[in-house]
Amino acid sequence: MNLIRFEHINLSCKDIDAAKNFYQTVFPNWDVRSEGVNDGSRWMHLGNNQFYLALNDTPNEERVHHIYENIGINHVGFVIDDGDAMKALLEKHGIEYYTMTAPETKHRIYVTDPDGNEIELVEYNQDYQLK
Repeated sequence: MNLIRFEHINLSCKDIDAAKNFYQTVFPNWDVRSEGVNDGSRWMHLGNNQFYLALNDTPNEERVHHIYENIGINHVGFVIDDGDAMKALLEKHGIEYYTMTAPETKHRIYVTDPDGNEIELVEYNQDYQLK
């Protein structure tokens, strides 16, 4: 049995609207694919036709995991096509980021969403074979 594609990440959010606004700022081509209420809590699928984030509104909960300090997912990486444009977009919207370097990448940009989830935005060098 083969993996067909990576479909979604399920995220619990303190404020689903803040998460939606953040991710639509970083990925302007993402739309709400579906949304609703389950047992009194809002949920939303935000993304495109290849991938989405399943956002769950959990306003009364607190984050337990601290990235790079506990077992668990530390960040999720997304491949982008223009790191310079992404940095300009983040700066325009006042979104803090930091960068790292690697031989295979042109840009490695790290941002943290409103709930403390870190994402990496990576632009690979054109000659890198595994992009």
